[in-house]
Amino acid sequence: MSALTARCVGLLVAAVVLLGAGFRFAYPELTLLGAAAGIAVAYAALTAAWRPRLEVTRSADPDRVARGEAAMMTLTVRNAGRLRAASLVAEDRCGDRSVPVPLLRLRPGRDSTVRYEVPTARRGVVPVGPLRVTRRDPLGLVALARPYGGTVPVWVHPRVHPLNAVPTGAGRSLDGRVDKVPHGSITFDSLREYVVGDELRRVHWRTSARVGELMVRENVDTSLPRIVVLLDNRAAAHPQRVDGVAESFESACEAAASVLVAAYREALPVVLLLVARESDDASAGGGAAAQGPLDRLAAAELVDAGDLQPATTRLRRERLGDTLVFLTGPGGRDDLGAVGALRAAYPSVVVGVFGATEPAPSDAAGLVVIDAADGAAFAAEWDGVRRW
Repeated sequence: MSALTARCVGLLVAAVVLLGAGFRFAYPELTLLGAAAGIAVAYAALTAAWRPRLEVTRSADPDRVARGEAAMMTLTVRNAGRLRAASLVAEDRCGDRSVPVPLLRLRPGRDSTVRYEVPTARRGVVPVGPLRVTRRDPLGLVALARPYGGTVPVWVHPRVHPLNAVPTGAGRSLDGRVDKVPHGSITFDSLREYVVGDELRRVHWRTSARVGELMVRENVDTSLPRIVVLLDNRAAAHPQRVDGVAESFESACEAAASVLVAAYREALPVVLLLVARESDDASAGGGAAAQGPLDRLAAAELVDAGDLQPATTRLRRERLGDTLVFLTGPGGRDDLGAVGALRAAYPSVVVGVFGATEPAPSDAAGLVVIDAADGAAFAAEWDGVRRW
């Protein structure tokens, strides 16, 4: 993008006036001055249009952090040209702010490295780049700005608060009875042919004798606790804003991240779902895709449209687990009945309500309801819950 400075505009006007007056009134001195002014503008345009060959590399250390943790960006700019040194004005884009990058007298084959801190005060995906290089002529008449390099995202995850308690599993017997099993149980599933490396103690000798070849028992853990985290990202569920930020939604994201990390620590299956359908917002600037649920939480945003019914219909149909954790804001209190109707498919349903001015009924719709001001309060209440 090019821009003519006020000095350049004034010089162009002066060149036109001097050339016109010189030719009109036959004053060669005025014509000479006008021609000089025009030549100066042309020289400035040619000088600014020269495109230096710059190679831009950047790396984040680290590129994934929790909210409030430090993250540094290292930017290296190398002059890949061979003819002349580059005297440039450059700035790097980091989120909503600009970072000056000194590139004075950058000789051919040399490079300049800048390190600066990436803002991580807010959850989200911070796009860094591209580098904006501005080329000016010595007279200060023309400025030409060009982008160099791509964009690198820094994923700022929600804060994680330690959870000590984990849900129990639900073992379903053939008569429909549901039992709670703290650590899961091993159940016979099927028989298969023996392969080299199988343990002989798993051979089913009676079946092997009948079919004439070795058959091995396959066991599965049918009661391993399976957790489903449903995050309410509807704007209507989080109506309160502070400086444009819905703090109840930020707290819900922290609670979701805490449950996910606790499940990973215990090697438990866990699924993260969002109430409002995600557009392709689980990717950051530069086309970097989210790598896991924590990245999805970093990229999650409130959606104006959205209905809880499609999410509850899917949960009822697919039965993704045995423990459902629903995290919402003050605007989601009216939907507790719809969530409570899922208890037929999910023996344990825990609801976290953030930012509500009045506490929800303790046994609303047969649910375990945790009213919390933020993610830390939710973690403290979670560990106190014993009704899974």
